[in-house]
Amino acid sequence: MAVTVSLVLLFGLVLFFLLRSNTLGWGSAFIAVMFGFFLASTGASGPINELTTAVINAVPDL
Repeated sequence: MAVTVSLVLLFGLVLFFLLRSNTLGWGSAFIAVMFGFFLASTGASGPINELTTAVINAVPDL
């Protein structure tokens, strides 16, 4: 749960700055989609949360 809350804050902050600077492109769309999935906790958020957890667990092994 702590990872989800942190990711919502991270994606929300990045999206805020992207929208404020009018830097709207594919990257902004990705950030907006990820923010929406984590914030709304839709049915698709389960696999996205698992993927994010796997990536977070894999980063220290790089």
